[in-house]
Amino acid sequence: MVELTRKQREIELRTSEILRIARPILISDGFRGLSMDRLAFQMEYAKGTIYNHFKNKEEIVLALVAESMEIRRSLFEQSGIIQGPARLRMMALGVACEFYTQHCADDFAMEQWVRQQGIWDKSSEKRQNLIRQCEEQCMAIVAGIVRDAVLRQELVLPESLGAEELVFGFWAINYGSQVLSHTSPSLPSLGISNPASVIRIHCCTLLNGFHWNPVMDYARSNQESEALAEKLFPVFWTIKNRNRA
Repeated sequence: MVELTRKQREIELRTSEILRIARPILISDGFRGLSMDRLAFQMEYAKGTIYNHFKNKEEIVLALVAESMEIRRSLFEQSGIIQGPARLRMMALGVACEFYTQHCADDFAMEQWVRQQGIWDKSSEKRQNLIRQCEEQCMAIVAGIVRDAVLRQELVLPESLGAEELVFGFWAINYGSQVLSHTSPSLPSLGISNPASVIRIHCCTLLNGFHWNPVMDYARSNQESEALAEKLFPVFWTIKNRNRA
């Protein structure tokens, strides 16, 4: 391991401090409420000092999102190593998604900033690559479970569908539904009082539709998911607290 110089350590500490101050501003006041002037004032730094670390506030947002996505990646990683059939591990990933959106709601919200505020184009390729890498790592974890299910003969993929393409379907159901759950005020009036339960039903139906063994009805699937949540949530809390220390 390469040991950092004193100057490098100071730079890292200051960068971390900028992100620590910027995060609650972004959460409470949104993208418009975040500015280099405001950060400099709150940190009692010259504005040029902030610019030495980040060329603009879009860079700060991507750095914060990268931190958030690292929490998601760690949750996925822990879900993917539990013992049992591959389907159970896929369900554990669903539980990880539930934990992330429910108990890391600010992190999940910040992910939306990158996709909805036109921030991406104003950020550097270096920051963009950090986001891409984290998404690729999350995708690789899930696709690895699919491939393991195929090797175990628990799942037969259609000839026209690869592992990543199957994962994309689950991604669309989970991520899309979670975005709607957190942004749409109309769900209760539309008759959707428990979005998390609905997502579980759709995922169970999709898994059964691919004849992913062990095939199970929703009652059993929900029971297994609850057991996974009881087992994994303490681990998930440790991951969250570690990354927010």
